[in-house]
Amino acid sequence: MTFLLRRKKEAKTRILFATDMHGSEGAWRKFLNASAMLNVNIAICGGDLTGKMIVPVIERSDGKYNYYLMKKTHTINSDELERAFKDIRGIGYYPYQTTEGEYEEMRQNPAKVDEAFHKVMTSTLRNWFSIISQKLPSETQVIVCPGNDDRTLVDDVIQEHKDVINAEAKVINIDDMHEMISTGWVNPSPWKTAREEDDDKLEARLERYISQVKDMSSAIFNFHAPPLESKLDEAPLLDKDLNPMIQGGRVIMVPVGSKAVRKMIEKYQPLLGLHGHIHESSGSMRIGKTYCVNPGSEYAEGILRAFLIELKGNEILKLQRIEG
Repeated sequence: MTFLLRRKKEAKTRILFATDMHGSEGAWRKFLNASAMLNVNIAICGGDLTGKMIVPVIERSDGKYNYYLMKKTHTINSDELERAFKDIRGIGYYPYQTTEGEYEEMRQNPAKVDEAFHKVMTSTLRNWFSIISQKLPSETQVIVCPGNDDRTLVDDVIQEHKDVINAEAKVINIDDMHEMISTGWVNPSPWKTAREEDDDKLEARLERYISQVKDMSSAIFNFHAPPLESKLDEAPLLDKDLNPMIQGGRVIMVPVGSKAVRKMIEKYQPLLGLHGHIHESSGSMRIGKTYCVNPGSEYAEGILRAFLIELKGNEILKLQRIEG
């Protein structure tokens, strides 16, 4: 259990909550900048920190470089590498500088791709965490929770860094009054990601985690999956090839959230629910006494979506959407 006892009960606690960065360095830097500008006490990144793919930047025999991005092959000189890397990172992909020989090995051996992906993913996270101390005052605490898309070695990278706390399965005392319990595990998706399980198993996991909480009335449930049928969980209906289905010129949207998360919120009625996972369904709503939020995500555009939350005792003084 981790304790962050920084403010008394009568003091206000300011939180910035964002989620689903998916490797976008632009969104991460904006998250830290906004946390500093808004003078928050706690900055919470609620899941899916890492990117989904690498972009090989291949050195040719003539000294130029090729890479494929946004359905186009780009050819650049060495003095354009820095800009190309920035463009690739900006939309949540990982640039990987390589040779023609190594690239051919990667094409022939998927294990080589995984090896390269793990290398750039972990080094990128370490770089992200290293700028926290440059952007934020020491009294601002940064909390992250790996999401369903984050491979398990992400936990080790978080654990080893002094400027972040891995919230998975822990009760964290946000202040003298508010406890937060977190998980990045979600109900099954079509993508078969690293941290998903049937709702029955997820419910058992949540019950174990929640059992550590002492006071439900002031608790925060930081669960990556949004509650089912909450309007925070509507995603495109997909066909067998995982393409969005369209009817009358519009994408068909359906609820895909977690029954287990919904059940836990209805059963325990925490003060606040922090969710993400479904990028298209940003907003806030109430389930009984519980205020639930999903900032949504536009990581590929480098846009930060977040909620600024201000707590005092058992009262939510502010619940404000931030975008930029």
